[in-house]
Amino acid sequence: MAKVKALKAKKKSAGTVRDEVGLDFARAWVEFADPADEEQVFRCDLTWLTSRWTCVFGSGCQGIVAGRADDGCCSLGAHFSDDDDEKRVAGHVARLTPETWQFHAEGADGAWAMENEEGERQTRVVDGACVFSNRAGFAGGQGCALHALALREGREPLETKPDVCWQLPIRRTFDWVDRPDDSRVLVVSIGEYDRRGWGPGGHDLHWWCTSATSAHGAGDPVYVSYRPELTELMGADAYATLVALCESRLSAPHLPLLAPHPADPASPVS
Repeated sequence: MAKVKALKAKKKSAGTVRDEVGLDFARAWVEFADPADEEQVFRCDLTWLTSRWTCVFGSGCQGIVAGRADDGCCSLGAHFSDDDDEKRVAGHVARLTPETWQFHAEGADGAWAMENEEGERQTRVVDGACVFSNRAGFAGGQGCALHALALREGREPLETKPDVCWQLPIRRTFDWVDRPDDSRVLVVSIGEYDRRGWGPGGHDLHWWCTSATSAHGAGDPVYVSYRPELTELMGADAYATLVALCESRLSAPHLPLLAPHPADPASPVS
């Protein structure tokens, strides 16, 4: 995802958002070899993946821009990861209609995508939010038109939405590591997309959900609720290994949980 370099006039309101916990707290990480690739190692944030975060769009989300809670995290549009990402989305956009997409006319003939000031490709912003974000009161339903398309067709939203949209709030990074025995492995980190993940401009967001107590408390932990996304990001074998490790972490309720997420219910908030 392209980082937020500056929000300029869209900075958050003065003062700290009380709903959010701090960024610096203890985390429990686990590393394991990728069962499908001997040159790859996964490094996973168990604190985040076993947390009870859930998306609260439309039910408590405060939005990343002050005064635009209904937009959620869609105010800036979505940056495409590469040409293939944009082409894949284009194939699904073709099936949207004026009844299911509020800004169908504005996005006609490919006008739903644009090149921003940094020369990066992204979805167009219309009236302060992504062109695919149906506003409250639209007869076809509020929220992402591409997300709704997937649900109507019995697909996973990761099939129809830009990569950054379905991956958030999971953050995947890659680092080549040279080992003392002269071997080299690709370390793939799977963790929380917190404010820092957005770059310097992330600190200027009005509100961000991953550290907000109001977004924690879901019935299932992230590694369960995000099964399709994590499987796509890691592969089926690696995801199965992750599940076993997460279940092991949570399997002893009589013992204190090491490094719980501070935004989770009944967790100490720093």
